[in-house]
Amino acid sequence: MSLTPLDIHNKEFSRRLRGYDEDEVNEFLDQVIKDYESVIRENKEMKNQLMAMQERLDHFTNIEETLSKTIIVAQEAADEVKINAKKEAELIVKESEKNADRIINDALGKSRKIALEVEELKKQASIYRTRFRSLVEAQLELLKHDGWESLEKREPSLETREAY
Repeated sequence: MSLTPLDIHNKEFSRRLRGYDEDEVNEFLDQVIKDYESVIRENKEMKNQLMAMQERLDHFTNIEETLSKTIIVAQEAADEVKINAKKEAELIVKESEKNADRIINDALGKSRKIALEVEELKKQASIYRTRFRSLVEAQLELLKHDGWESLEKREPSLETREAY
């Protein structure tokens, strides 16, 4: 059990011959009481400050833990977003490649079809030109024959004149 200032103040010493001067002892004890009270007050203040500091330390420790957890969660979320964005980008690239292949294949198909149509049209134009040339040549041959000259020399018949 620790001493209190009151214990010091109430302490009575037994008397003996040739003992200490009572006034000096009392004066010294009063000084001890004052100093001891001061030490007790300082001790209480220090304990209170220590408790306040401990509470602040606990508070900041909690904040630190919360921030740590928040940073970890944020990092995990950022990693997940990055992974999802990468997957989405890969899907977009694959879809774009498929679309590009489809467009190219469609264009190649149309190009082949048009090329075949052009060839067919060239063949038809060549056939038409050959037939037209044959027709024109046949007509020229007809015009070259003497049969036309005999028709030109004959007089038109009555029926032909009425047609004019």
